Amino acid sequence: MKLRIYYEDTDAGGVVYHARYLHYFERARTEFLREQGLSVRELHDMGSIFPVVRLEVEFRAPAVLDDLVRLETEVLEVGKTSFTLGQQVVRDLDDKLLVEGRVTLVCVGPGMKAKRLPSDLVQVLKGA
Repeated sequence: MKLRIYYEDTDAGGVVYHARYLHYFERARTEFLREQGLSVRELHDMGSIFPVVRLEVEFRAPAVLDDLVRLETEVLEVGKTSFTLGQQVVRDLDDKLLVEGRVTLVCVGPGMKAKRLPSDLVQVLKGA
């Protein structure tokens, strides 16, 4: 997924504000699943939601106003009730790695109780 950096994304120093990367990662995860034929909305409507339970981020270099960046997502681990994705923000112009992330999400149902990942999601994650 590609994304342009806008003024609203930057801080007083003219670089992307660190918390904005969490928004980018969220969008990239949603689009990653969409590209695999899954809808986060449909999973939600069937009673499965996926809160983040662990997140690690390493900031390597800044993105700045008007940069075009690429968000890349890969599956690292798939468990019974959770999965972990690796995510990267790469400047499109020179392929420079700007930010790396590792995020673990758990599947929960009503009452925020952990439950098994839906089988169609497991198939997609293991095939990606």
